[in-house]
Amino acid sequence: MRVDVFFTPAGLSPAEVQGRAIFVIDILRATTTMCAALSHGAKAIIPVASTEEALRLSQTIGSTDVILAGEQNCLKIPGFQLGNSPLEMSEVTVRGKTIIVSTSNGTKALLACQGAHSVYPTAAVNLSAAAEKARELRESDQPVAVVCAGRENAFSLDDSYCAGRLVAATLGDRRPRRGLNDAAIACLDLVRRYGDNWRRPLAYSRAGRELIKLGFRADLLDAARLDAYPVLPHFHERRVTLTPVTV
Repeated sequence: MRVDVFFTPAGLSPAEVQGRAIFVIDILRATTTMCAALSHGAKAIIPVASTEEALRLSQTIGSTDVILAGEQNCLKIPGFQLGNSPLEMSEVTVRGKTIIVSTSNGTKALLACQGAHSVYPTAAVNLSAAAEKARELRESDQPVAVVCAGRENAFSLDDSYCAGRLVAATLGDRRPRRGLNDAAIACLDLVRRYGDNWRRPLAYSRAGRELIKLGFRADLLDAARLDAYPVLPHFHERRVTLTPVTV
C-alpha cells in the first residue's frame, strides 16, 4: 500500500486527491475540535472557507439549531458563538446542533480534499480510530494520503508529528520504507525524535507557542490526550459527520 504525506494542502492537485482515502490533520486545533464536537453529540459540522461564507450559510439555513464557530489568528471570530476550542464543545452546547466552522488552516485543508474517495479528520484524540480505518484501507489496497493543514501554507511540527504517529500506527511494528513518500519518512523520523510524548512537539511548534502565549494552554493539553474523543469523523458532501457503523 502506498502512503503519501503532504505537509500542506497548498498545490494539492485533483489527481493527488481523486480516488484516495485522505486523513486530514490540524491537531491545533480544528480536527481536535471537530472530534470533541461529534463526541459530545453534534449533528454535523460544515467547514467553510471564510467568515463571510459562514455568515451567509447560517442565514440561508436560518435554524436555531445552527451554531457559528471558528477563529482568526487563534481568536474567536467576532459575532460567532464559539471559537475553535475543543473545550468549548460541551454536550450541553453542541448536542443536536449543526456547527458551521471557519478556521485559518484546518477547514481549508478539508475543502482542498473534496473529490477524494473518503476524507477523515484526524488528531491525537482519535488516532486509534483513524489508524484502524487506515489499516482496513491498506488491507483492501486502497491508496491512502495524509494531508497536514500546516501553518499558512507551510510545514508545521505539530501536524507533521501527528502524521508520523498515524503512519506508524498504520504500519505497525514492521515499517517498510517502500511505498512511503519522503514526507512520510520524515514524519516517522519526527516520531523517533519525540517518542510517545504528544505534549513536547505540540508545545514546541509555532502554533503551540502562540496558543500558550494567548492563554490557550488548556487547549493544547486537551489536544495531546491520545484517544480522548474516540470517534471517526467523515467529511462527505460538504459535511463532517460520524462515520456510519457497518454491520
